[in-house]
Amino acid sequence: MSGNGTTAADDPLQTAVWRLRSRACWADAAALLVPATAAAALQRAALLVERCLYTEQGWEEAEDALRTAEALAHSDDERGAAACERGYLAYAATLLGVRDRSDEARAALGRAAALLPPGAAGRALLDFRRGLVAQNLSEAPQAARAAFRRAHAGATAHDDQLLLSFTWRHLAGLALREGELAEARHGFAESLRIREELGYLVGTAPALVSLADTETEPEASRLREEARRLFRLLGGVPTWLARQLAPPTATA
Repeated sequence: MSGNGTTAADDPLQTAVWRLRSRACWADAAALLVPATAAAALQRAALLVERCLYTEQGWEEAEDALRTAEALAHSDDERGAAACERGYLAYAATLLGVRDRSDEARAALGRAAALLPPGAAGRALLDFRRGLVAQNLSEAPQAARAAFRRAHAGATAHDDQLLLSFTWRHLAGLALREGELAEARHGFAESLRIREELGYLVGTAPALVSLADTETEPEASRLREEARRLFRLLGGVPTWLARQLAPPTATA
């Protein structure tokens, strides 16, 4: 979930991985990475875990990749990053109704928090994922907001633009639930802007739909139609967006 997109100075391998990932080709991106080091194994596992959340498929492959990453992790940062991915996979399985792994998600993210000190490179992503658990599994919006704000500050400090697009989006979602329409619109617009600038296509359709929820017609319909176009282009990914993009049921 974390990453900054690509620049001309980037490693060609990382540029290729990013381009495939952003176009919903996680398996192809993962195939470019040889899990011979902890860093490569962690990145490969993260790609396959992300695929599970977006496609609701590939759970066993993600588990296998994660076990490899855990076996190769030796430093606290590496072990913390692996625990963060373990917690995220358990969160995704719970959220999507595959299996209730909420206790595992909380335990793994707690273990990551013990290994990653405040200010560490991976701490912002961890804070964001703890916010997701608080919001969607624990139904604790205040705790979620605090975690998202910590993640937002950390992503800003480390210039993690992709993570910023997620923190903007989720803080905006909380604002919308509380009726703060202008704040929500601003956050969703920032999230969409960043994703378009990074070329993060797989995350652009959800951002368009969220922004549409804060707009009036005809702009709302225009944004949703653009989201449908991207959704079809990427083969129906993310799968959970299909319900939001379904045309309204006609009434007699």
